[in-house]
Amino acid sequence: MKIIVTGGAGFIGGNFVHMMLEKYPDYSIICLDNLTYAGNMETLSPVMDNPKFKFIKADIADRAAVYKIFEDEKPDILVNFAAESHVDRSIEDPGIFIQTNVVGTGVLLDACRKYGITRYHQVSTDEVYGDLPLDRPDLFFTEDTPLHTSSPYSSSKAGADLLVMSYHRTFGLPVTISRCSNNYGPYHFPEKLIPLIIANALAEKQLPVYGKGENVRDWLYVEDHCHAIDLIIHNGRVGEVYNIGGHNERTNLQVVKTIIKELGKSEDLITYVTDRLGHDMRYAIDPTKIHDELGWEPTTLFDEGIKKTVKWYLENKSWWENIISGEYQSYYKKMYSDR
Repeated sequence: MKIIVTGGAGFIGGNFVHMMLEKYPDYSIICLDNLTYAGNMETLSPVMDNPKFKFIKADIADRAAVYKIFEDEKPDILVNFAAESHVDRSIEDPGIFIQTNVVGTGVLLDACRKYGITRYHQVSTDEVYGDLPLDRPDLFFTEDTPLHTSSPYSSSKAGADLLVMSYHRTFGLPVTISRCSNNYGPYHFPEKLIPLIIANALAEKQLPVYGKGENVRDWLYVEDHCHAIDLIIHNGRVGEVYNIGGHNERTNLQVVKTIIKELGKSEDLITYVTDRLGHDMRYAIDPTKIHDELGWEPTTLFDEGIKKTVKWYLENKSWWENIISGEYQSYYKKMYSDR
């Protein structure tokens, strides 16, 4: 079995690469990544010497490069993690998100049509559903929830999902889509909430919280997400969407306070900043379908997962310190200094 993992130098993709090489030692895993700001070769350093692993630097929107990879490698499965994924960045520059998330997905689908594939899997997000009201805790996103996006990021992901499904319906391409809740865990890029708070708290810096910190997210430990994708690409029904949720809803403020407590820091570091434009209030996923069909369920409770995550960041300071010492710093100042 040969699997192309696009975006495999990123957060979730990198964790997926690690898991698949360990779980399936006879599989060949090819990582295709353009190494943009969120791609980090250090994430892949533990597997670079594995003879079953190969890294190729390429842009998924580069048709010639993608076609050559398919000609040379003849993959059986493609799992598409490659995406611009930060909402704030999409507000700053929507065009990059359209190019990678929509155009890039189209190129991958065309390559799969041209050269053949047994499964194309699109890794999507619960953000394509929009948000849920805080006063209706009984409501959850299901696979039948209409798409209702709020940001250029979520709109680009929804557009990609629609494109994927159209290739199945029009051309018979064997596809699946998964939509996950907020991931956390090792190798998470430091601009996202949990690693940002860990890094800032360790440095005794202010901890920026949007609005009043009331926005609710369903947190999913990244290893649980990777196991779900593994099940889908092997046993999921072609043409289906599967929601992957953690059953771990927390407000952003609760998340921040949990990390502060774990690190033994003061809540005085919390600083409330101007809320994000179009900020969704609540995400919550109903994962009944993937549980009933494939037997998947999350195994990591948030309080356990956050301890493991904090421990990883404490033990791997060089990984994230190398990131925040460079280009990220200028982005961070631009986004938060005047708020």
